[in-house]
Amino acid sequence: MPSNALKLQPAGEHTGNAAVPASRDLVVDLVRVACMFAVVAVHLLMMGISVGPAGIAVVNPLTDLSWFAQGTWFGQVMPLFFVVGGFASLTSWRSVRRRGGDAGDYLRARVLRLVRPTIALYVFLAAALWCATAAGVPGDLLAVIAAGAGVQLWFLAAYLICQAMVPLMARFHDAAPYRTAAVLAGCAVAVDAVRLGLERNPWGFDSNPIGLLNMVFVWGLLQQLGFLYADGVFDRFSRLALVSAAAGCYLALALMTHGGPYPVDMLGNQNPPMFPLVLVGLAHLLLLKAAYPVLQRWVRLGWVQKVMFVVGSRAMTIYLWHLPLIIAMFGAALLLRLPFPEPAGTEWWLSRPAFYVAAWAIVLLACVPLVRLELASTALAPGSRRPAMWRIAVGTVLAIVPPFVVMRTALDPVNASWGSVLLVVAVVLVSGKTPDRRWKTPAPLSGTALR
Repeated sequence: MPSNALKLQPAGEHTGNAAVPASRDLVVDLVRVACMFAVVAVHLLMMGISVGPAGIAVVNPLTDLSWFAQGTWFGQVMPLFFVVGGFASLTSWRSVRRRGGDAGDYLRARVLRLVRPTIALYVFLAAALWCATAAGVPGDLLAVIAAGAGVQLWFLAAYLICQAMVPLMARFHDAAPYRTAAVLAGCAVAVDAVRLGLERNPWGFDSNPIGLLNMVFVWGLLQQLGFLYADGVFDRFSRLALVSAAAGCYLALALMTHGGPYPVDMLGNQNPPMFPLVLVGLAHLLLLKAAYPVLQRWVRLGWVQKVMFVVGSRAMTIYLWHLPLIIAMFGAALLLRLPFPEPAGTEWWLSRPAFYVAAWAIVLLACVPLVRLELASTALAPGSRRPAMWRIAVGTVLAIVPPFVVMRTALDPVNASWGSVLLVVAVVLVSGKTPDRRWKTPAPLSGTALR
């Protein structure tokens, strides 16, 4: 998740640091940080460790809750991530254009910002998984641990795809914003129709690969909603109209899931993505705009700004590392033979706040050395020149491949290893090139100079 929120004071107020530009929407930063707290909480609650005579088992207690599926209509925050990411992306792209940059400049910076911190995670996971294999950890348990440690990586593939689309989609948006959104929506629905239709075929044909097209159309449409947000489209509507439109989104969701072919659980609509995620993201955006005056007051509070700074400036690092660190925390608790209450029981629920605080403490501590990769400058080094566009394009594709494979097959020691190599190659390709310094034979001294 992009983290470009570093100075979070309201414009015009002196708080000891530089003021935020008046054009910055601090509510977007607040939403991004709030979503990060929600993601860590959900992932923590989805890990229930059961220790019994049969050994160690990992279960998901949330799926046993009768209201969980409908709860994802409100708690599934990834669509909103793409919306606020679209806001930030369009703002950044227009800034690049004002400075005379082009698509290569924009994409190169995004790849470096997203991939450099990911390399550290891949190298760590590859080493840890090979060591666990050598130590004789049971294969079934290791597969569950590895899948859990890498489940968040799908976002990197999806977000890099959307980032690669920004220059072109911004051009379409400037020319015809509503028509562009409508075309993306139509394509998303068409892909779903083909995919869902083929699921009923008698030949056992796997329709999921067709659904992968919606990584462009569904996530791209949510990003496009962020473009509309950046242009102030949603500012034109009253609070009543915004809330009413959000209610309409949820009514459409009910018809499409309870009376239609889509899963009720929005996590089931995520990989590959399906059109109901667009309605979830739009509903969240409409409710966000309806609550905008209240949120504006919150972002002026000093302690809120401090939390926004700490989490917002480390967002990508926190997102990448929170699951492996939560798993490591549970592993340490098992080694110390700490008691594990039965998942989903009363004692288990009462113990979750303590685990949540512990998880955040561990994650923020780990961020101290790791965040340098996220915050490292993307500027070209003195004396270097920007790589050719083909190098940036190839580097972007290579960066997408490893997390895309993890999304489709789950993490294991092999794809963690070759994925590390591809990510390093991607960074090398998009990094600045030093001009050739060929040795030149000095020109002979003229006869006049010899005298």
